Amino acid sequence: MAIIDVKDVYKTYTENAVPVHAVNGVSFSVEKGEFIAIVGPSGCGKTTMLNMIGGLDAATKGKIIIEGEDISTLSPAQLVDFRLHNIGFVFQAYNLIPVLTVKENIKFIMELQHKHKKEAEDRVKYLLEILGMKDKIDVRPKYLSGGQQQRVAVARALASKPKFVLADEPTANLDSKSTETLLDLMAKMNKDEEMTFIFSTHDQRVMDRAHRIITLEDGKVIDDSRKMRG
Repeated sequence: MAIIDVKDVYKTYTENAVPVHAVNGVSFSVEKGEFIAIVGPSGCGKTTMLNMIGGLDAATKGKIIIEGEDISTLSPAQLVDFRLHNIGFVFQAYNLIPVLTVKENIKFIMELQHKHKKEAEDRVKYLLEILGMKDKIDVRPKYLSGGQQQRVAVARALASKPKFVLADEPTANLDSKSTETLLDLMAKMNKDEEMTFIFSTHDQRVMDRAHRIITLEDGKVIDDSRKMRG
């Protein structure tokens, strides 16, 4: 059963009085537990599509329905609450809070959700154990490498056990070891906790792990292929 329905969605920007169609009539559905890579050349609409699914940007036309809810009908406050309780975000730029430690960054969403302190701290320790970063638990982001910061950003996105995770070029600046560590963790969460993942990516390493690849070109879906799961 689909948990996300993207129905004939358009996103048009205006540059120098000229309309630019970043997303041009895209439709697809996502089922619970999928591990999807949205791929295509720069400027094809990958990030715009993720931002609209996540409610960070509004479609010009069309509908995005998540678990039966047309998110275009939600007020700004309702959207914030919806994202808080349903979506984990991973950004290419990490977006960690510099004054907080690794533990505090990962716990941040769970605290907004008013999770029990012990539950939150156990979840942080569990994720850092998998990521090999237990020794960095009280370190602030500026003392971490780029790969370590992205690991923390991924742990933060996964910590609250969201229904689905949107990851925008999450491995773009990472070496092979960091990339494999993150993909191993996300594949584990996908299998063990049935989290649904949607990536935008140029990275062949992510595409190799994906169960389904949606290819965009000029804002349109030109291919949607599923792979056999191992």
